[in-house]
Amino acid sequence: MELVELTEYIVKSLLVDPESVSVKQFETDDDSILIQVLVDEKYAGTIIGRGGKIANSIRNIVQASSYLKDNKRVRINIDTF
Repeated sequence: MELVELTEYIVKSLLVDPESVSVKQFETDDDSILIQVLVDEKYAGTIIGRGGKIANSIRNIVQASSYLKDNKRVRINIDTF
């Protein structure tokens, strides 16, 4: 499973309205991967979690998957629209 698909699957599984999420991947200059998660403002708290625990868990899972495949560093930015 690709990293973007994995991130999208996890985020959509957490939401009541899975159509309110957009996940895109960008390559960076420092040989890492940036994944941008755009979510509706009313669901941002659900994705981030109290103290950022859910967001950190998502980052850990995706980073572990990356280490198994191509060993690149992954950064995940969560923003609202």
